[in-house]
Amino acid sequence: MKLLYASVLVLVGSCSTLRHSDKIENLKNSILYNDEVIVNQYLSTITEEELKLHVREVSDDKYEGRMTGEAGHNEVCDYLRSYYKEQNIKAPKSHPDYYQIVPKDVLPENVNTSQNVIAYIEGSQFPEEYVYISAHSDHEGIIDGQIYNGADDNGSGTAAVLEMAEAFKQAAIDGNGPKRSIVFLHVTAEEIGLHGSRYYTNNPIFPIENTVSTLNIDMIGRVDEPHKNNEDYIYLIGTDRISTELHFIAQKANSTFTNLELDFTFNAEKDVNRYYYRSDHYNFAEKGVPVIFFFNGEHEDYTQPTDTAEKINYPLLSKRTKLIFATAWYLANSPNKLKAEII
Repeated sequence: MKLLYASVLVLVGSCSTLRHSDKIENLKNSILYNDEVIVNQYLSTITEEELKLHVREVSDDKYEGRMTGEAGHNEVCDYLRSYYKEQNIKAPKSHPDYYQIVPKDVLPENVNTSQNVIAYIEGSQFPEEYVYISAHSDHEGIIDGQIYNGADDNGSGTAAVLEMAEAFKQAAIDGNGPKRSIVFLHVTAEEIGLHGSRYYTNNPIFPIENTVSTLNIDMIGRVDEPHKNNEDYIYLIGTDRISTELHFIAQKANSTFTNLELDFTFNAEKDVNRYYYRSDHYNFAEKGVPVIFFFNGEHEDYTQPTDTAEKINYPLLSKRTKLIFATAWYLANSPNKLKAEII
């Protein structure tokens, strides 16, 4: 009897493993871009030249390093707001000036009141479901008389959000607008403790429970030391922490459109760098929202005054931005809402 019982357990275990593998395979096979030609049409509007214009602008010396609550960062926020107005991309009805004020009392001592910048394109079929594309707009200001321009950190992410917003808006003009609403969120106070995104997730303009996913961008314009000989890569962090489906969507977007090396090194639970906890996606993840953090890794100019616009790899920035756009496109246009579950 003992032998028979053991055999039954082995059989059950084998079937269980098979069922799980089948479920994974079925999930992978269900992720399809039936509108590949249309997606490529809007990917082509994301250009190196326009990305360069935005990076150069937000990392210019005149903004004095974009320190949270200081005049330079406020002026960059106005640049972002003006851009959305120019593109005729709407502000939330509750915040018609595009600003969500982040009050002084939730920020560290001696930091002035600041603001998140929020614009969105309303979904045509599921307007009450939201896909976020986020990046922080602040940097470190002036330290010991030197301007910390933050071209990669996070001028690159800021530029990417603007370019994707323009592409999605053009799609909407052409009658190919997203089925779900897309929120373009530029958060403040990341460098001093993720305060802008924490304030937003605690005081959301659009319901957190209706948030499909947050794609967060923080440094995607440079190459780190481990990839010096293969610059066509991007680190993805958090993809499978809350949603297995999201993990495979990002991979499908890449294999269909960009063919970058997707490096999941920093996605490991025991990553000593703890990057999963160190950028603005984390405050969404804490609320149960599936997230991806897109990141190029640290380089010799990370948090240095030498992080300047001429050092950005613009062809690579464009390619990475296209990957994020394609991922967001799928999330916004899939017939079924992303499932926040681990298989």
